[in-house]
Amino acid sequence: MTRLVLLVALVASLAGCERLGLGNGFGIGRDRQAFDGQNYRGTARSERGDRKSFTASVRPVSASLEGAIQAAEYEGVKHCIKFYGTSEIAWAVGPDTPREQLPIEGDTLTFSGVCVE
Repeated sequence: MTRLVLLVALVASLAGCERLGLGNGFGIGRDRQAFDGQNYRGTARSERGDRKSFTASVRPVSASLEGAIQAAEYEGVKHCIKFYGTSEIAWAVGPDTPREQLPIEGDTLTFSGVCVE
């Protein structure tokens, strides 16, 4: 009986993650985060030999430029925390870049930066 109660509590708590924008609650299928009320698909990439330098890309920018900027910054922070345990980033192109200078190709925004240890 105790195991059943624990299982129900676990499923209920994970199901709540969807409402918070943390995925589908079960870690299956969705890799989108909500920013400015929109969902974005994002990635951060780096070379194996140099994880400090990375690019972070998100789409669709057409949903909201401000949301896409927040989502790309989030991807960069997530990358640096994963590999270096810090959220500090020296952005080459990032959230402070003037909007008219942001690299948007198709419907994808790409930031680049270096994790600061």
